[in-house]
Amino acid sequence: MTVLDNRALNRATLARQLLLDRADLPAVEAVAHLCGLQAQEPQEPFTGLWSRLTAFDPAALSELLTSRALVRTHLMRRTVHLVTATDVLAWRARHDAMLRQRVLGVYRDELKGVDLDELSREARELMADGQPRATAEIVRELTPRWPGPGARPLGEVVVAALVPMAQAPPRGLWRTKGGVRNVALASWLGRPVDPPAPEGADPVGRALVRRYLAAFGPAATADLRAWSGLAGLPGAVAAVRGELVSFRDERGRELLDLPDAPRPDPGTPAPVRFLPAFDNAILGYQERGRIIDDAHRGLSVAGERVVLVDGRTAATWTVAEGVVSVAPLRPFSRADRAEVAEEGRRLASFLSDGGSDRVRVASSPH
Repeated sequence: MTVLDNRALNRATLARQLLLDRADLPAVEAVAHLCGLQAQEPQEPFTGLWSRLTAFDPAALSELLTSRALVRTHLMRRTVHLVTATDVLAWRARHDAMLRQRVLGVYRDELKGVDLDELSREARELMADGQPRATAEIVRELTPRWPGPGARPLGEVVVAALVPMAQAPPRGLWRTKGGVRNVALASWLGRPVDPPAPEGADPVGRALVRRYLAAFGPAATADLRAWSGLAGLPGAVAAVRGELVSFRDERGRELLDLPDAPRPDPGTPAPVRFLPAFDNAILGYQERGRIIDDAHRGLSVAGERVVLVDGRTAATWTVAEGVVSVAPLRPFSRADRAEVAEEGRRLASFLSDGGSDRVRVASSPH
């Protein structure tokens, strides 16, 4: 079985994630290809798409949210993702059990004795009028009937698990601040989410395997599980295995992939890319060595924005008052520093709507 080293996996990841060459795609198609973008920080998807698309217009992404073609919702790993309406309607029921278990993993004691199905029924009735509500408003309505759990556990289990919700705009619009207001997906999108498949069938699981590999492969089943949060996909993997090809990584893990998906030559040059906080390209794997060194792995869960140089995490970046500041994690060559500065100037201009192209690149560590 062919062994793919980290550099080969890196170039494959960059190609699938639209980071090797910017793609000439509409934003909605890019979001669909990427299986959604992690989006608990509302402005981060704009940088994620700017780094991936040739002519990204942030106003277009805002319009996709207001027109309800894209929605912000709790989905993979119980984190807020920006996904297409089509995908959330198809995928949400498949994530229900995981979403409940993840909330219970945090609030099991507080929710002990609560009939979650009954709570879900009452919460759905409350949200059936289609009115966006802050979580505190939902809690205030439900607490007289459900006083035991306390406000935070009650709010989280309803909003993140029991009732499929969207976060209504202005949350997530370009350069706009807005608190979270939850609205039932069934009201927001005009129809309920697709029902669960019959026992023993898992068409959504099979689709998730294929879609994940298209956006993240080659990958191990542990990577698929880490991205989705779903433990119950072995049956789906087994069902589509005949369509797939297999490799090994340097650790000996089996990697699965779609046969015709891009696997560029490991020597393919990789341009500098600025990634937002919690970017798919890093968080989409259990084994992240293809794109980030073990010494810096903590950056991926701390919400640090990172810079890829030659395809790997080489710096962090921040922006304040129109200035993009870059802090290298390793020594930069003169050419690296020049390319980082040039891409940083373009990013500063994008983030400031053309008001600034200032960038500072700190001295490299020794």
